[in-house]
Amino acid sequence: MCGEGEGRDFQNGTDQDAIDRYVRVGDSDYFGPHGAGGGGDLASAVSGAGALGLIGGAYGDPAWMAAEFAKVGGAKVGVGFITWKLAEHPEVLELALERNPVAVFLSFGDVGPYVDCVKAAHVPLIAQVTTLADAQAACSAGADVLVAQGAEAGGHGEARATMTLVPEVADWVAKNMPHVVVLAAGGIADGRGLAAAMMLGAEGAVIGSRFWASNEALVHPNMHAAAMAATGDETIRSSVMDIARKLDWPPRFTARVLKNAFTEQWHGDLAGLIAHSEGEAVKWKAAWATGDVDVANTFVGQAVGLLKDVRSAARIVDDITDEAAALLRHGPKFLES
Repeated sequence: MCGEGEGRDFQNGTDQDAIDRYVRVGDSDYFGPHGAGGGGDLASAVSGAGALGLIGGAYGDPAWMAAEFAKVGGAKVGVGFITWKLAEHPEVLELALERNPVAVFLSFGDVGPYVDCVKAAHVPLIAQVTTLADAQAACSAGADVLVAQGAEAGGHGEARATMTLVPEVADWVAKNMPHVVVLAAGGIADGRGLAAAMMLGAEGAVIGSRFWASNEALVHPNMHAAAMAATGDETIRSSVMDIARKLDWPPRFTARVLKNAFTEQWHGDLAGLIAHSEGEAVKWKAAWATGDVDVANTFVGQAVGLLKDVRSAARIVDDITDEAAALLRHGPKFLES
């Protein structure tokens, strides 16, 4: 059963063909919607455009996940889970694997207990990490792909910046685990970001906020509108939305969201929010359903300032790929005197 294994080093048993086909798209890019915005329509649109889309299994609701997988048709998509939450319902991973995802993406916790289950299904395991120590642990456990996520990212994360975390992880992997693929995440929303990630040593990028702002994403129009009007200065890392949702996130992880009246009221008074959590939880849930952006939080990263419109996922893939290719192709011109 998933979640009961000890985890082991699979470096000699990696399905490299699967990684090449489904993770190293075009040997240069990887795209993945994240969280609740990443349903079946978005995942299949991203994959249909030539990249890899993920269904955000997030907190492990089996009915929601099944409904979203039903939307993908024949598209080859992956699935992602919040690792610490998966420990409470490990059977959800088995349900996901029955739907033949092309990759499993685990974030925020020890991937070791799930390695045996994922590998037995011959599916590449992607581990998102926020520190070098976590990257080393995930490699030792048997991850095929590492996503080094910087603090600029939307949603949950930690303190390290993309600019320094990615090359440090890439250097360690190149020296110690050269078969493992390294991808970058956090603050990447266009071709410039993808090209920069590759210069830092990553083989591609995981992109969330840009695909969150797509036609296919499961996002309330009011939240899209709030993001289009915001700059990167208007985000904050906080725990208020987790307290409001009664989610017991490990203290090391906070979430980046747009600032609003709710964060202004409670970010500096978490004890007060906890004391009033019953009533505030009801308010937050209702606001999320109705798109009240003054109460419910818009989960986007610092790249929100680069989002100028809501467009199709396919166009986003094409635009990012074309811009990155042009920049990398013309890079030598910067050396011309």
